[in-house]
Amino acid sequence: MHLTSLHKGLSPIAVITLIYTITRAVLSEKNTVDINVAIAGVGNCASALIQGVEYYKDVEKDSKVPGLMHVYLGGYHIRDIRFVAAFEVNHNKIGKDLSDAIWTKPNICAKFADVPKLGVEVVRGPALDGVASHMKEAFGYRGFEEVDSSDVARVLDEVNADMLVNFLPVGSHNATLAYAQACLDAGCALVNCIPEFVASDEKWGRKFKDKGLPVAGDDIKSQLGATILHRNLVRLCVDRGIEIEETYQLNLGGNTDFLNMTVEDRLKTKRISKTEAVTSLVPYDVPTRIGPSDYVPFLKDKKICYLFIKGKKFGNQPVTLKAKLEVEDSPNSAGVTIDVVRAMKLAKDRGIAGPLVSISSYAFKHPPIQVPDDIARRWVEDFIAGRREK
Repeated sequence: MHLTSLHKGLSPIAVITLIYTITRAVLSEKNTVDINVAIAGVGNCASALIQGVEYYKDVEKDSKVPGLMHVYLGGYHIRDIRFVAAFEVNHNKIGKDLSDAIWTKPNICAKFADVPKLGVEVVRGPALDGVASHMKEAFGYRGFEEVDSSDVARVLDEVNADMLVNFLPVGSHNATLAYAQACLDAGCALVNCIPEFVASDEKWGRKFKDKGLPVAGDDIKSQLGATILHRNLVRLCVDRGIEIEETYQLNLGGNTDFLNMTVEDRLKTKRISKTEAVTSLVPYDVPTRIGPSDYVPFLKDKKICYLFIKGKKFGNQPVTLKAKLEVEDSPNSAGVTIDVVRAMKLAKDRGIAGPLVSISSYAFKHPPIQVPDDIARRWVEDFIAGRREK
């Protein structure tokens, strides 16, 4: 079939996207284009992401990788991700090669890959509100002259970063916005993995659109985490006609993420993000309590979640659902992040700007638009194939 017959009835943008998709598919196994990724916050999530890229770098095209949508996403393999810069406030990590920094305390992510030297020196990033007073010792923060967002922008520009992945601690509002501004100044996309609202904030979404840059977020979902499980159990109840009367989600863990969140002041957006991810699927108001509940040091990187849903079914009879989930916390979102990174690169290749609705709805707890997970996944597949612009 000729392209002339294929494109009948399609808009000019759709035709360009179609040609691009076919070309990428043909060249996918010969792709030599790197996806240049910078990281803000070299903690446990960054460790899992970097290990994951190394662990799956040689996986074959037809293999099934748990936690990834595709080995090749839009023509990009996992190994096409290249880490080019990293920012930290931990004095014990600054100056180290990124491959060494991921094993530096307080990181406790499970080791599942030997990461070779990456040739990327971890540099100082802005601290601002990224280091709570009770976290200075745990984060190895000794204080220093504050780094400006322009310093971050200069590094991003020098390494030709396609995107910055934000792994800062929960509650880092000002620090996140500083990195977001650095991305705008450097012409770099942003993947916002924490619950500070950028992609879902209309003002910041417009800033990225005006700069011709994509942004995805906010607050990364896990492959199988507390929120994704809670969402699907709640939707099951709604779909089966159960009238939900109350629900809660209690989370325990022992890594620095949970230690950081022992101060309630840092949890405002986290609770909003997790709560809206669940309640957005219920067409009526439900008393809900969701969020981190306690820091248990001996759990280390294990996360334990307790879910409770109470409701009424046929005949006004009671029904109660209880569930417990245990996972290694940090690797749980690494595969999702790998998919997001590759979707972001596709958006940059296609000249798409502003919040990426499809991948954000699929991969984040607080996206610009909340939809059920099966719909979000279909949107992403359509985006990859060029049937959806965003």
